[in-house]
Amino acid sequence: MLGQPAKVLGGNEVRCALALAQRSRLPARNTVMILLTVQAGLRACEVARLTWPMVTDARGAVGTVIELPARAAKKGGGRRIPIHPQLKAALVKLQKETSRPGPIIRSERGGAMTPDSVVNWFARLYGKLGLKGCSSHSGRRTFVTRTARLVAKAGGSLRDVQELAGHRSIKTTQGYIDGDALAQRRLIRLL
Repeated sequence: MLGQPAKVLGGNEVRCALALAQRSRLPARNTVMILLTVQAGLRACEVARLTWPMVTDARGAVGTVIELPARAAKKGGGRRIPIHPQLKAALVKLQKETSRPGPIIRSERGGAMTPDSVVNWFARLYGKLGLKGCSSHSGRRTFVTRTARLVAKAGGSLRDVQELAGHRSIKTTQGYIDGDALAQRRLIRLL
């Protein structure tokens, strides 16, 4: 994250992005792209490198975990990420439209999208929505921030968030997490 970090998306902004995706020429693909960032925390390069065998079980059905191998992840940081139910439904829908194996996210011409194409796609999406300071990394920062806020409810720790994000250092994970002024005020009132 060079310079200013990408902005974290609010729930309404995610809903607007998904609504715009549904009105696009490739609604199933575009929905999956958004959900891979906000519900699985994937980077643009990981979205571009994701293939069907990484999300399907032995029978070829969409499974319950993304098996992101080191070759598909940044700096060889492969990991296993549970698939959110909404993302699973979107993957199932996209799989029905996709007749061939290989990359999940394909360009309009049918080949795999490059990481740069994914970055540019998100820039156009957020530009159409009028969202300033958002990039392909906004979904990932949203994922890390949301999981960090919810991890205690799941009985986990920040280490679990670090592993889901594929960070080598907990300091990197901490840098992704946005503070919440309302939560800080509630916290102080609890003292």
